[in-house]
Formats: sequence, C-alpha cells, structure tokens
Amino acid sequence: MNDILTSLRLWIVTLAVCCVLYPGFLWLFGHALVPGSVAGDLIRDAEGRVIGSRRVAQSFGRPEYFWPRPSAVDYEASATGGSNLSPTDPRLTESAWEILGRLGVDEPVPADLLSASGSGLDPDVTERAARIQVSRVAAARGIDEAVVRDRIEDIARHAGGIPVGERLVNVLELNLALDAEERMSLRR
Repeated sequence: MNDILTSLRLWIVTLAVCCVLYPGFLWLFGHALVPGSVAGDLIRDAEGRVIGSRRVAQSFGRPEYFWPRPSAVDYEASATGGSNLSPTDPRLTESAWEILGRLGVDEPVPADLLSASGSGLDPDVTERAARIQVSRVAAARGIDEAVVRDRIEDIARHAGGIPVGERLVNVLELNLALDAEERMSLRR
C-alpha cells in the first residue's frame, strides 16, 4: 500500500510540473519576451479583423500578388507537414514544371518557389524568389517595376536579424504593402 501512495504522489507531482507549471512558465516567459509572436503575429485590417499572420503562409494565386512557397498541406495551419515524397517522385517534377509554367520566366528559379518547406507553411520566400516575380506583379497591378522592387527592399530582412545568408521577404507583408501603395496612388 505504501508503494501505491508513493507512486500516486510521484504521479501527481509529475503531472503538476509537466502539465501545469512548465507550460505556464513558458507561456508567461513568451508573453513577457515576445508578446506579438506568442499570439501568432496577427495582422489586422483597419476595422480590427484578422487578415493573416506573419508566421503562417497563405495562398495567393492571383497574378497581382506575390506567390509564397508551395505548400504540401494546402496552407492548412492545422495540418502542417511536408509531402514525404521522395526527391525522385514524378509528382514533384510535375508540380515544379507546372509552377515554372505559371511563373513564365526564362531565368533559373530558386528552389523555394518550386518546393514545399518541411512545415508547408513558411511565410517567407528568399529575396531572389521575390525579385523573379516583380515583372508579373508590376504588370498585373499596372505599376512601375521600381515601385515593386522598392517594397521588396523595404520588407526584406535576414532570418533572426543576423546578417548572414540571403535575406527573406514575408509574402503577406509584401502583398499588403503593395495593396496600400495602390490605394495611396488611387487617392492622388
């Protein structure tokens, strides 16, 4: 009987530490250190409605918008994951050719425009991947390519703020910046 009470007490303590104290500490620490990120870095419109997250990719298919990385989970945040297809699977090749056809460019295309990430929800593309899409987006919006390149420059940043490697561009932020630019030009 003594062993059962000891085991029960150990189970209660373990449950309290692992299921209440530790997650609670992480939640408090996260809210104190990076409050926006813990809440999903949500972006709201002028009326306060959530229109997206800086942390989760969204699908943009229209030509006037920059396109994110392909998603193996169709941008479904509750089903994150990669495709688990072999690199030699013909479906990956077919998908890449279809994307290349939609892009309609003659230059080499970065891998992040042709292949899904491990989570299927990366919100960023490389600066090079964004620049490849400039002509299409500018033509579809009827604006100068220099304006589009300037918005990319405004938004491009290094991962983690560490100036190493290629800069990344958040696709949602870029598309929203271009929408704002378009609204401002219509008011003029």
